[in-house]
Amino acid sequence: MVNRLFDIVEQRAQQAPGEVMLAAKEQGNWRTYSCKEVWDTACGLAAGLLHLGLANPVLDAEKQEKIAIVSPNRPEWIMTDLAAQLTGGVLTPVYPTISPEEIVYVLSEAEAKVVFVGNADIYKRYKEAFGMVSSLQHIFCFDEVAGVRHWREFIVAGAVADASVTSRIVPETLATIIYTSGTTGNPKGVMLTHKNIVSNVQDSMPAFTFADKGSKALSFLPLNHIFERMVSYIYLQAGVSIYYAESMDTIGLNLKEVKPLVFTTVPRLLEKVYERIMNTGSELKGIKRVLFFWALGLGKVYDNAKPGSAWYRLQLAIANALVFKKWREALGGNVKAIVVGSAATQERLIRIFTAAQIVIMEGYGLTETSPVVSVNRFESEDRRIGTIGPLIRNVEVKLAEDGEILTRGANVTSGYYKHPELAQGVFEPDGWFHTGDIGAWVEGRFLKITDRKKEIFKTSGGKYVAPQVIENKMKESPYIEQMMVVGDGRKFVSALIVPSFVQVRKYLRDAHPNMSIPEKNSDLVKMKEVQEQLQKVVDKYNPQFSHPEQVKKIALLPDEWTIDSGELTPSLKIKRKVINTKYAKDIEGIYAE
Repeated sequence: MVNRLFDIVEQRAQQAPGEVMLAAKEQGNWRTYSCKEVWDTACGLAAGLLHLGLANPVLDAEKQEKIAIVSPNRPEWIMTDLAAQLTGGVLTPVYPTISPEEIVYVLSEAEAKVVFVGNADIYKRYKEAFGMVSSLQHIFCFDEVAGVRHWREFIVAGAVADASVTSRIVPETLATIIYTSGTTGNPKGVMLTHKNIVSNVQDSMPAFTFADKGSKALSFLPLNHIFERMVSYIYLQAGVSIYYAESMDTIGLNLKEVKPLVFTTVPRLLEKVYERIMNTGSELKGIKRVLFFWALGLGKVYDNAKPGSAWYRLQLAIANALVFKKWREALGGNVKAIVVGSAATQERLIRIFTAAQIVIMEGYGLTETSPVVSVNRFESEDRRIGTIGPLIRNVEVKLAEDGEILTRGANVTSGYYKHPELAQGVFEPDGWFHTGDIGAWVEGRFLKITDRKKEIFKTSGGKYVAPQVIENKMKESPYIEQMMVVGDGRKFVSALIVPSFVQVRKYLRDAHPNMSIPEKNSDLVKMKEVQEQLQKVVDKYNPQFSHPEQVKKIALLPDEWTIDSGELTPSLKIKRKVINTKYAKDIEGIYAE
């Protein structure tokens, strides 16, 4: 019976001790960890934590010991998660990309006593910050790092789960605090119990009917995010082996090596994959180029709910045999599905990839909902392009009068750690949680997101504008890498645009073969030809929106928005407040003209 997260792994260790559970590259080779090895290591690590004094005599959110982890994805991450659970402790994962100031805030508020770091770079980055956290007593590293204790030093060999401890851990016991950076203010700690996450695992399992036991998944989305972590426990329960990508830069290579059945991603990374495919296609010559764009045209009009004529289906079958087969090979040749979440996915990408027999399962959820609320299924009848799918089992949704999505279920958090005031206006007395997203029903059972409630703004003319819808549509252009619509309290709507510099340079080479193209992006965005081309792109999409929603002016920016430079959250959402502040002069420049 699975009631607690670690029950999933204990069960697998008993049922299939020798099967591969986790794997990662070590010294250039894939090193696999069996179900039994993962469980035994977690038990030994838990015993070591108990010897450090993290005994958790009272299983209460304030009194449970907090164990932090600052590391990229790797097998040790999951083992540490399990070990923390087995002591009755609370894992507090931290993105290894946040600022030292943020890490001090998070670890201090959580009163973390132990922190596990991934490698020397991370330790060096946060060494001074760790020294500023008064509660911190122990630092361990997964890699060998001079001056830092190695995590295997205190694993108790041959230890088993301490029944006197684990018997006290109930479904309602707090399992983790996940600090969400959000797009404004200090990070807030979302408290998730074993019941919250386990219920989401069990209720999402039917969406993974295609996940064959013994198949593989590639993992690269940060485990610090509840999306990847919860899906990991689905994989573990389903008997799917998890292989960890070496880094974001090696995903293409790792896909070919691992040949996974499934992986999860966010729209931004899917867009990058598509851009690479398009760049390859645009370099083709002759019949190969003709075939590539013919297949692409078929993919753009694909709709699983309306399969099309017999002639269209025949053409698509030929396209899959001649062109899309190579796309699948680039992803390892075995991918059945890609599960996408965190932000809205361009419909165009869903159509094209699914036409290429790589099913895009777009879903929806929040950290506060552990996270899945709804997801498009692998089976065609339960999948609609442009929606975030039907609800998963045992999760309720209703729409408020203003269209806001409210949800209720065992997956919903009890609140925010040490900040009960943040729950005001978010939780109703009868359990309904305000998501902050505006939605609608399609066909009465597929949920659709139209925008973020707090991101909708009003022009000075009193017209409401939903920026995400406009941004997602215009980003379908190969010339637009990133975009943020502005215009709150202004006469008209404008946009900040980071162009796709690869595509812009290609356009200039083709349209003006004798032109000298500047190397610096800062010089490129000032060119009249570039500004005119981007304006043409915006003008092409504008008629799809009402007059008040149309983008009247644009400002081109020379630098891509990233996590490190502060414009993106770790889950790659744009921080509107940060961008508004950072590019205030550019915005004022638009409206001053």
